[in-house]
Amino acid sequence: MPDPADSLRVPHANDMKIDAPAFEEIAARYQALEARFTAAPDPEARLAVIQEWDGLRCHLDSWRSLTHLRFNQKTDDREHRAARERCDELTPRFQRLDVSLKRMVLASPHRKDLARRLGAQAFALWESDVMAFEPAIEEDLVREARLEAEYVELLAGARIRFRGEDLNLPEIRRFATGPERATRHEAEQARWTWFTDHQTDLDRIFDDLVHLRTSMSKKLGLASYVDLGYRRMQRVDYDAADVARFRDQVRDQVVPLAATLRQRQAARLGVERLCFWDEAVHDPRGNPEPQGDHAWMLAQAQEMFDAMHPDLASFFSMMRDRGLLDLQARDGKSDGGFCTGFPIWGVPFIFGNFNGSKADVEVFTHESGHAFQFYRSGDMELLDYVWPTAESCEVHSMALEFLTWPHMERFFGDHAERFRRNHLTDSLLFLPYGTAVDHFQHLVYESPGASPDERRDLWQQMERTYLPWRRYRDLAHPAAGGFWQLQRHIYINPFYYIDYCLAQTCALQFWIRSRQDADAALNDYVALCNRGGRLPFQSLVRSAGLASPFDEGILASVVGQTHDALETLAATCSRERC
Repeated sequence: MPDPADSLRVPHANDMKIDAPAFEEIAARYQALEARFTAAPDPEARLAVIQEWDGLRCHLDSWRSLTHLRFNQKTDDREHRAARERCDELTPRFQRLDVSLKRMVLASPHRKDLARRLGAQAFALWESDVMAFEPAIEEDLVREARLEAEYVELLAGARIRFRGEDLNLPEIRRFATGPERATRHEAEQARWTWFTDHQTDLDRIFDDLVHLRTSMSKKLGLASYVDLGYRRMQRVDYDAADVARFRDQVRDQVVPLAATLRQRQAARLGVERLCFWDEAVHDPRGNPEPQGDHAWMLAQAQEMFDAMHPDLASFFSMMRDRGLLDLQARDGKSDGGFCTGFPIWGVPFIFGNFNGSKADVEVFTHESGHAFQFYRSGDMELLDYVWPTAESCEVHSMALEFLTWPHMERFFGDHAERFRRNHLTDSLLFLPYGTAVDHFQHLVYESPGASPDERRDLWQQMERTYLPWRRYRDLAHPAAGGFWQLQRHIYINPFYYIDYCLAQTCALQFWIRSRQDADAALNDYVALCNRGGRLPFQSLVRSAGLASPFDEGILASVVGQTHDALETLAATCSRERC
């Protein structure tokens, strides 16, 4: 595991710099690696080549991460934009070199010995990578990256006039979660008016992305982008049929329960029919908010992690000391939150947009889960194992949201129990939404010739199936089927959304276990983070004593236990007026 003393060798985030690599130099290094691997006289020599190759991959991966981070921090900076464009142009060319070497290793007569030494998971991942790339799509990947960046820049540049202020998208969201219903409605009107005004660009970008991704699939001999998307997501131990069965369970078992929760929410708010601008608020006082500013939040977080586990404490202290946190919203900064990492230094970076709402705590603990896992896995023998596949990564993040529950008084004071009730409710209500996003994407890529209006119809079908309570009333853009255009993943990370639902099923199991033995659950969590990505998703969660979301009856069991606990929590809040 990483040694805390290693942090002394990590530069401050503001001083991190990685020069853009020259393609000719990298190509020459790959050519030399292939020659050495072919001529290697013994297993140790072959392993030495793979270790050198892995070091080169770590350097290139760190360069890409830092380049895209700088762009997201300042999307309106010409230098950062130019660096990102150069990175997007070079990345598919480096991918061609990387896939060529992976093909050589996969075809090697020494593959079994290498798999025994390095682990079978790396070879499964490399097979996915090889099947997802051919030189014929190299230029398409460059164009795809440009379209994705255009979407990010468009949303990052949003300016929304609201009550005399010019706000960006993260800032306007805070007004949508307050106690005054009229204010929430007005804020949503302002937000969605911006989307209506930019609908032409939003439609064009996505239409181009769908056609481009479909074209790449055809060039690879695949039936649709669904096949390519699953390969790009490196889903090696389940397939689209498994996901479809999981979606059916959500539709049949979770949607009716979610509809009941929405009815109770309407009763608490004192409204006859819940409208969209009511959905994020769970009682008439509005949502609880953190009781301090950015600096106060970081100090509280340090105290929380100090109390939880020594490994979490040293990790977060290092993150603060090295400036590996960018959490304040500002103009020109891209929307949302994410965690990235720099393998050459063995440290992660957390990106967010604090706006003073309860989501600040939820996003922060979520991204801290990603960051902690990366930090604990930084010494893995292969880059492929530093991050697991996406759905496994989301177990680390979503589980930490729950494992920090006993410390929420540090952020919310007397309103901590309200926060816990709201967070647990939102965790159940998310499952239908996340499933709707996934199903929508399957439909989109199965019918790539659909028009923008037809895609809006598809989204409305998803809302009727998974979100039947939703009422937009006079919010024209989402009422016409355009809500999905706010969901960054649909544009940027296709098929990366059911991962949250699968992970939530696992994270809730951690939460259920923590109610019985908090220390044991936390120790199991740390152990899971230590394993990195050496196993595929289902094997990884089972190694932590969790059931796979695809196991028969597990979703019903987890949701049922969560609902029972929520009933108790709601009753406690009602008695204590928390």
